[in-house]
Amino acid sequence: MFRNPIVVVLMLMLAASAYAQTEEAGAENLEATVDQTVEIAKETQEKLDDWSGEQEALETRYRTAQANIVYLKERLARQTEIGGALDGKVAELERRLEESGRLQAVIQDTLNVALGRLEKVYERDLPFLPEERAARMDGLRRIMAQPDVNSAEKLRRLLEAMLVEVQYGETVEMETSVIQVEGTEIHADILRIGRLTMYWRSPDGNQVGTWDPISRTWIRLPGNYKRVIGNSMEMASRMRPVELVSLPLGRINP
Repeated sequence: MFRNPIVVVLMLMLAASAYAQTEEAGAENLEATVDQTVEIAKETQEKLDDWSGEQEALETRYRTAQANIVYLKERLARQTEIGGALDGKVAELERRLEESGRLQAVIQDTLNVALGRLEKVYERDLPFLPEERAARMDGLRRIMAQPDVNSAEKLRRLLEAMLVEVQYGETVEMETSVIQVEGTEIHADILRIGRLTMYWRSPDGNQVGTWDPISRTWIRLPGNYKRVIGNSMEMASRMRPVELVSLPLGRINP
């Protein structure tokens, strides 16, 4: 059985048209695929180029970091060594400071003992230059009680006061003063012979006496001592040539 030729031709024409459309669509799809692939390859290359630059930068930073690590380790070792040396010095300074504190306390105690002995000597000594010597002792007491004054200065002041007191024992001096003798005030000339003894004489020369270290009072002496005490006063005042005299020394203060 034969078909209609016209129908067959139409069918062939439709088939050819469909095939042509298929071929055209495939070519377009292939071109799009190629373009997409090229674009992807381009983007990939750009990313690879970017990564290559970033990798190089990271490698440079890594090498720098490694070099810094080595440098910092060496510096840390040096600082550790310096720190150890400083710790040793600090420990030594702390030891010296502690020792200095103990020594300071010992020195202060010694100075206080020496001051106490000087005060006893002053209290038991002859009553000469009372205001000057009292002011000196008060100044010593104040400076010894001041914590901000160093031990060297305290020692200097103490030795200075001791030296002055020692020098008093090497001098013979005359002075005029008002003294109490048996409850009576007398304006008298006072003769001090070192730190040994002191004598007094009334202005008219009729009364003479001495300092009694036991009772710590001025007492009268018999009239037979007027001449020798008067001569001694004249020698001390350089009004008479120096000569040997015999003076009463009184009792010894125990």
